[in-house]
Amino acid sequence: MTLDRFYPIFDGPDWLERMLPLGVKLVQLRIKDMAEPDLRAALARSQALCRAHGAVMVVNDHWRLAIDEGCDWVHLGQEDLDIADLPAIRRAGLKLGISTHDHAELDRALSLEPNYIALGPVYPTILKKMKWERQGLDRVTEWKRRIGDLPLVAIGGMSVERTAGAYKAGADIVSAVTDITLNKDPERRLRQWIEATR
Repeated sequence: MTLDRFYPIFDGPDWLERMLPLGVKLVQLRIKDMAEPDLRAALARSQALCRAHGAVMVVNDHWRLAIDEGCDWVHLGQEDLDIADLPAIRRAGLKLGISTHDHAELDRALSLEPNYIALGPVYPTILKKMKWERQGLDRVTEWKRRIGDLPLVAIGGMSVERTAGAYKAGADIVSAVTDITLNKDPERRLRQWIEATR
């Protein structure tokens, strides 16, 4: 199955309710710091919304709940990989995306045979404090050369205006968070993203 080239990340079903009707086809649910019963409910609601709109939902981090709720995809960061039960994830039939920031992390990720690789931050990002400087487009090109046919997600400081450069450098998919969620008109911005990526 081919993943959509635009990959927004939202922190709850309320965002999905607003954005899925506009045509989002691939989305990550990234929820931090929520009690498990609420998290489970948010995940179930998000999953139902995505299925109703024919969108692929990727669950960030919460692989156990993703298995319980019959989700299709999970995304793990490097720290998550240390504690995740990868055989259980595979047995449940979940597809796997993995974050990478340097060569050692890429080697590790590739050894786990993921379904996509994410590289970030391509540009400086305000989303989270990172020990990595911006990776730049040359690194995107290098990563694509290394991973071949595996989809490459460019994330970090991405904007509508930067998508063409990321694709040209080798990214298959471009991911955005704050460019949409902090925009004064998120719906309009999301429409611009869809226009720029399809």
